[in-house]
Amino acid sequence: MMCGGSSEVLEADEKVQTICDAMKPHAEAKAGKTYDVFTAKSYKTQPVAGTNYFIKVHVGADDHVHLRVYKKLPCHGGTLELTEIQQGKSHDDAVEYF
Repeated sequence: MMCGGSSEVLEADEKVQTICDAMKPHAEAKAGKTYDVFTAKSYKTQPVAGTNYFIKVHVGADDHVHLRVYKKLPCHGGTLELTEIQQGKSHDDAVEYF
């Protein structure tokens, strides 16, 4: 994968779920709602000066959201930031750059 390009879609793993768990309160604040379910399903990554994660998250019933989470490089603290959320997604919507 080249810098700036995104990876193939991967099944979410424990590491990505941990990122989602940390971003849940931020996603709820941006969306203006509370999620009873917040389960990572799949994701893509994009190497930049850090890493962008594009994550499909199941939020209950047939509803999903897509998160863009920026992880800073370790030399800059390695912290996570929710940079964008897309609501109204379905299980079949592809995880794309946004």
